[in-house]
Amino acid sequence: MKYIIVGLGNFGTSLAEKLTAQGNEVIGIDIKMQKVDAYKEKISHTICLDATDEIAVSGLPFRDTDIVLVAIGEDQGANIMVTALLKNLQVKRLISRAINPLHEKVLQAIGVDEIVHPEEETAERWAKKLCLRGVVDSFELSKEFSIIESEIPEVYNGKSIQEVGFRRKYNLVALTTITRSQKKSSFGKMENVSTVQGVANGNTVLHAGDLVVLYGSLTDIRNYLNEEK
Repeated sequence: MKYIIVGLGNFGTSLAEKLTAQGNEVIGIDIKMQKVDAYKEKISHTICLDATDEIAVSGLPFRDTDIVLVAIGEDQGANIMVTALLKNLQVKRLISRAINPLHEKVLQAIGVDEIVHPEEETAERWAKKLCLRGVVDSFELSKEFSIIESEIPEVYNGKSIQEVGFRRKYNLVALTTITRSQKKSSFGKMENVSTVQGVANGNTVLHAGDLVVLYGSLTDIRNYLNEEK
């Protein structure tokens, strides 16, 4: 996959390095040449430019980029300006970093696809979340085992956990399911609401578009996610 990460601070750099190490193409952007030079050997590509400059930013290869992430943390004003600019450029998937609750509300009003909280979430977790196709969220228990949230595909709609055979077929344990709905925020925009349904069992019925929380080894998780459904 192809990523653009704007802001090479601690979080942005760590995420860019991990994504690059996993074989992805990453463009790391920062306004400081010192940072760009420092990480040019560890990130696929590094560019020094002012991401608040619409003319400069419009020349980036957004059409071929799967995810753009704004990791600017020191300057909230720059973070919001860059996020708004990228939203206007209609990038495929826009993720931005929030520093505090008010900042998060502003980003929600702009309409970003997802919000990152680096003080609470690690770059390792986000690298896994972005690289594993179909993963909405993940929690690493060890280097070998993880818990993930994965969207339920249409082919499993109306089937029970036993019928799908997560344990039998994929060697994974289905822990619970999460329903997803929408409601209007205080800004008048629609926002997603997730509701955990309690401990799952073999008779739990799955619904396409909801989430299933799975536990297992990374190898088994990848095999499940990469299988055509």
